[in-house]
Amino acid sequence: MKPAARGPVAPAGGRARQAGRASRVARPHLARQKGRLTGWRIRRRFAATRIAVLAMLALFAAVAILSAGRFAARQAFAEVYAGALETLNVQTATLDGVLDKYRVLPPLLAQGAEFRRFFAEPAGPAGGADAARMRIAAESVVGLSGALDLLLIDPAGAIFHSARGRLSETRDRLEEAIAAARQGRLGRQSLVLPDGERAYVFVAPVRRGASLGGFIALVVDLENVEATWALSKNTVYVTDRSGRIFLSNRRDWRMAQPEAVTASVGAGGREPLDLTRGLPLLEWQIHVLADTAAVAEARLGGQTVAGLVSLVLAGIAVIALRRRETGILRERRDRALALRLERVVRDRTRALSQANLFLKDEVEERRLTEAKLRRTQDELVQAAKLASLGQMAAALGHEFNQPLAAIRTYADNAERFLSRERTDMASGNLKRIVAMTDRMAEMSKTLLAFARKPGTASNPVALGPILDEAMILVRPRLRKAGIALAVDPALRQVTVMGGRVRLAQVFVNLVNNAADAMSGMGVGLGAGAGRGDVSSGSGSGSGGEAAGGRIAIGLGPGPGSGAASSGGPGGEAAPGTVEIRVADDGPGILPAMQDQIFEPFVTTKASGEGIGIGLSIVRNILADFGGTIRLVASGPGGSEFAIVLVSADTGETVRDPFLEVS
Repeated sequence: MKPAARGPVAPAGGRARQAGRASRVARPHLARQKGRLTGWRIRRRFAATRIAVLAMLALFAAVAILSAGRFAARQAFAEVYAGALETLNVQTATLDGVLDKYRVLPPLLAQGAEFRRFFAEPAGPAGGADAARMRIAAESVVGLSGALDLLLIDPAGAIFHSARGRLSETRDRLEEAIAAARQGRLGRQSLVLPDGERAYVFVAPVRRGASLGGFIALVVDLENVEATWALSKNTVYVTDRSGRIFLSNRRDWRMAQPEAVTASVGAGGREPLDLTRGLPLLEWQIHVLADTAAVAEARLGGQTVAGLVSLVLAGIAVIALRRRETGILRERRDRALALRLERVVRDRTRALSQANLFLKDEVEERRLTEAKLRRTQDELVQAAKLASLGQMAAALGHEFNQPLAAIRTYADNAERFLSRERTDMASGNLKRIVAMTDRMAEMSKTLLAFARKPGTASNPVALGPILDEAMILVRPRLRKAGIALAVDPALRQVTVMGGRVRLAQVFVNLVNNAADAMSGMGVGLGAGAGRGDVSSGSGSGSGGEAAGGRIAIGLGPGPGSGAASSGGPGGEAAPGTVEIRVADDGPGILPAMQDQIFEPFVTTKASGEGIGIGLSIVRNILADFGGTIRLVASGPGGSEFAIVLVSADTGETVRDPFLEVS
């Protein structure tokens, strides 16, 4: 038999690949199903946890609300009680103080000689020579003491004189106080006057020997006490022995029964706090009523706060559980993202490393560029100095030629004197030759020092030697131009921080620039190699003709506020600095150019006469020493610059006469 026909049979490797594809197709479905099952279990577990936590928080909230309400009410009641007790103490002291003020007055008056003599008159209290005078005295007592009235009472108890006329027929009302006075005690009694005014009466007996001559009664106004009580926020009232309200800071309570009016204090059915203190001598009771509404408000506030805190805690707990649930559900997704993030971090790290290397190369290149710029600047400063020397070469050559010619003359004369055996005259000529060579050596030494490259260190240096070197360099040119240079001798006593050679270059540049301005090459104080950098007029002359004029170097104003930067407005030097002014009487600087004079390559000179870097070099030299330069003033009367340097004065004094070069 032939075998049954079969379809194409896939090779074993093909079946394995098909099985793998089928497995990969089925696995995502199983994974999604497993994920849904896991998420459902997590949510169910957290739902049960939330219910348990909320139940515990509800129990906690109930306990917290009750406890917080009680605590807040207890604290508020303590505050209300303390306030009411303080009011009770203060108002009791006020009432006692007012009554004690008048308590001793009736006994003192009753023991006075004049009142006793008055009650001892044979004609009785109703008449006698001293009656009118006693009435005046009674009115004076009332006026001076501030009492409501002073009563004079006969032994029978009848009032025969009232100083103010407030009481006349009140015998029945004063019987209690008079009865106490008959027994030798101070009579006391509260009293309601016919007009409804409340008062308190002190009665003292007046003795005529062993017999009773009468009584003196002092009536005290109690409305002042009520006026004092009106300042209290609590209700204050006094009840007499009959139980009625005799005094109160509430007008509608006076002379009423307490039960009829005190119910209005406790609004909303609350019982007011009633503090009472007895006054035994007066037979009164003083009361302070405090509203306890604050206690209820505090209880409600405490409960509200506790409830809000409980709600916040419940919200925090729910949010925390929800975040935890979300975090667990998100954890798997984060795991899938972790590998991709690691790859991104690795790529970013590689890029940052490359960028770091690039930045290092750029920083090194910038450092080299800055070093090259510094060297170029130093070379430019040195070139400016050499250019200054070159421009002064003609005047300096003349300065050397004069001593040489004089030396030749003195040498010839010395030879003749020796041939004639006049040694004294020959010796004088030889001494003059030595002086001339010393002068030339000093000038050569100064020129060599000025031409040498300076150091960069900043040290304490005296201005005197620096100015001497600068004057040696500029003196020939100024003498040739007919310009006077005046140096303040006070500068020789100043010590600043800087370098000797570079500071000398600053003064040489400024003085030469001023000389250029006054010789027609420029206007105003310019700078070194480019002298006359800024001008209001131009000239092509080289300054060969004597232009005249004057240049002054002196100290500026004393230490003060507002030390300006270069080019800034004028002002005094700051504390710890020295200000030096350099001024000329040239034609000045154009206003339009004054803001640019310290910029490099700013000049008004013709081509070949200056490149405009002088003032910029001066500013940079001063900046290296922590100093500044600024234009103080400029106009038709000349220009003035201010140099500010850090002071390093050692206190040594160098005296030298005022120097004048012409």
